[in-house]
Amino acid sequence: MSKERKFIPLNVAVLTVSDSRTMDTDTSGQYLADQLQIAGHTVCAREIVIDDVYLLRAQVSTWIADSSIHAVITTGGTGFTGRDSTPEALIPLFDKEIDGFGELFRHISLQDIGTSTVQSRAVGGMANKTVVFCLPGSTGACKTGWNGILKEQLDSRYRPCNFVSHTDAVEAD
Repeated sequence: MSKERKFIPLNVAVLTVSDSRTMDTDTSGQYLADQLQIAGHTVCAREIVIDDVYLLRAQVSTWIADSSIHAVITTGGTGFTGRDSTPEALIPLFDKEIDGFGELFRHISLQDIGTSTVQSRAVGGMANKTVVFCLPGSTGACKTGWNGILKEQLDSRYRPCNFVSHTDAVEAD
């Protein structure tokens, strides 16, 4: 007989990467924050940082150094314009890359945006027991990422596996 898994709420930081959005106009970051709260998680930090490798790296480094933050979700900066630098900023921080995240995101996105999905550089990784997911900046892409991957992978009850067990949330429980 299998034992029912218990929901473990995560403390999640949400980072919007943008040169132009404000908290009032950040529909993507707001969508993610709302969905995290609906799912039972705590949005413990939410920031907007311009597309700058070192500013992005500094903000996310601060969060991954904080053992009370279990996950970071970023939105924006994953495209091909000259200013898009989220992967370059954050991949060096990862202890391990989650290759399947970007692959699955692009697979799911194919249904919505066709072959334009090849221009998505969505990435994920683990850093200091913090799971980091980098989504494109559109609200549609955030909906795709949340509903298609993150909602389940950030839920400790999801089987056969999820990312909660790789974070410090399990130790804090």
